[in-house]
Amino acid sequence: MIDVKNLCKSFVLHNQGGAVLSVLRDVSLHVDAGECLVLHGPSGTGKSTILRCLYANYRTQHGTVRLRHQQRWVDMAGATPREILTVRRHTLGYVSQFLRVIPRIAALDIVMEPLVRNGAEHAAAKRSAQAWLERLNIPQRLWHLPPATFSGGEQQRINIARSLIAAPPILLLDEPTAALDGINRQVVIDLIDEAKRRGAAVAGVFHDTEVRDAVVTRLFNLDISGAPYGR
Repeated sequence: MIDVKNLCKSFVLHNQGGAVLSVLRDVSLHVDAGECLVLHGPSGTGKSTILRCLYANYRTQHGTVRLRHQQRWVDMAGATPREILTVRRHTLGYVSQFLRVIPRIAALDIVMEPLVRNGAEHAAAKRSAQAWLERLNIPQRLWHLPPATFSGGEQQRINIARSLIAAPPILLLDEPTAALDGINRQVVIDLIDEAKRRGAAVAGVFHDTEVRDAVVTRLFNLDISGAPYGR
């Protein structure tokens, strides 16, 4: 489902005289259907950068980033903007560390939007979104409020619900439980396990060792140079 070959990513520091910061060097990895690959290593090794390259938030200097999309491979490193949007709509779920949404849009509408966008009937999408909010312990009094005023943990759970509600074949998870308490961490572990059982390919970063150990199928280790080791 995910096939990355010889990925290299660097950043130009324009405020430091154009210095080049190399983050990833010749990274190759794969993720099969039904497994969770955990990107593991010290802070600064490029774990979140890999996820952003998979999502095509970052363009790469070298290498291929192929995702299995509707029975064909799409190289996100060279895809057109239209192709990237199509893959994101139908194949990718991405839980980042931050919830970025349009202000003044209610939490319920944010969660149901992926279903409506893909053609679901409005009432059915609303029922599904309500079920997800209940499962993730979002109080009903908050459903019709914009999540900009929510706590960090509540915003993170909105992000999780929105990203998983359409059952995408590929899930990218960047610290999905960082702001959650024990009860809600367990809910997310259960959701990840359910995604794996339905055949989703999951790639994620988990600094919480309890969560990581509960969901991991394979570890992909990175060292401080941005290169893989001990695969």
